[in-house]
Amino acid sequence: MVAYTPLPLSASQRKELIASALSARDASYSPYSKFRVGACLLTDAGQFVKGANVECASYGGAICAERTAVVKAVSSGTKRFVGLAVTSDVDGMVSPCGICRQVLREFCPLEMPVLLVPASYEEGKTGTTTAVEAEKGNTQGVVVETTMGELLPLSFGPDDLEKPRTGAGSS
Repeated sequence: MVAYTPLPLSASQRKELIASALSARDASYSPYSKFRVGACLLTDAGQFVKGANVECASYGGAICAERTAVVKAVSSGTKRFVGLAVTSDVDGMVSPCGICRQVLREFCPLEMPVLLVPASYEEGKTGTTTAVEAEKGNTQGVVVETTMGELLPLSFGPDDLEKPRTGAGSS
């Protein structure tokens, strides 16, 4: 795993991100999977945007909490983020799915901190570990701190579309 130095989050931003993700989880509509997820994005302007997963009877129409938060923010004119927290009802790490990682990559710097929060989180009591350490062992009852770059290594993003092209179809 390539480690990225995360952008700084203040103690109050970290606390609010986690609290907002936990409260967003309560708005989950998950009658089929019974797997509630909440997420919160911190914008570069200091605003917190919450999202919850929303399912429907046609399973393919479901949307994850992380993408809900992105869609809410982007449709309101915000396209730059500096932090993310994700939680569920699991007492361990739950990480964004692949499609969420790619959507987040569109708007988030690779150095953006991502906090994967256990359901049992208690402010001032729950420990923290890194993604590198989490890969080695148990993630029960700890916040896993990672970055977008660690979640989506060797990622494809908007900058790639600006690269020069050679071969068929190039001009």
